[in-house]
Parts: sequence; C-alpha cells; structure tokens
Amino acid sequence: MGLAGSVTPVSRRFRQGRLEDSAGAPAEGERFALLAELPGVTIEQILSGRLPEAVSFDQDHDEWVVVIEGGARLVVDGAGVELGPGDWLLLPAGCPHTVVETQPGTSWLAVHAAPGNSGSLASL
Repeated sequence: MGLAGSVTPVSRRFRQGRLEDSAGAPAEGERFALLAELPGVTIEQILSGRLPEAVSFDQDHDEWVVVIEGGARLVVDGAGVELGPGDWLLLPAGCPHTVVETQPGTSWLAVHAAPGNSGSLASL
C-alpha cells in the first residue's frame, strides 16, 4: 500500500506531510488515506461523510483513533460512545465496535498495530 499524496519523502530518515482538509470528505461513506507504515504499525487519516448505514468492526489488531474535526456516535463493546474533536478511543483486538453515525466532514487519525505486535496498544 503506498503513501497518501500528502506525504513527501524529505530525506531517507524522515517524511513530512499534511492532513487532508475535512472539506474533502466524501458526501457519503468514508475515505482512507495512508500516512505512514512502520514495522507493525499503520497510521491513516479517515475522512467521513454521512454513513448510509452503521458499519461494524471486530478486528484482529489494536486500533487507536482520535477525532480531529467533526463527530461520531459509536457502540463499543455494547456501550454507546460519542466522540468530538480531541476525543480518542483505544480499541483492543477483538473489541466489537460499530460506527453508527458520523457528522459530514469528520476527520480522524487512526493508528493500527499489527496482530501479535509485541508493542501492542492494548498494553498502554
């Protein structure tokens, strides 16, 4: 998987990028932009529009998400959760969660830790 167009290799030691503007979110559904891949870790930006229906996940890896702009309603392990700018969640592998609703123009950052990664996010 390649890096999003907003990431520029500056040197062999580091990269610099810019998050996509939330105005570029799709009217409906979600768009994912890969920002970085490291051994055992993937970082992406998610731009959300209105969801036509709830989207459920039960992933085999840990995920940490933060809302940068906008908001969302989720059900996480059976509990209702509302997120706004600055709110984050740590979702350990196997934690069922459903994105019920997103505000159009919601921007998220997501960090995914590969299954079996010894630096599991769940240990934080």
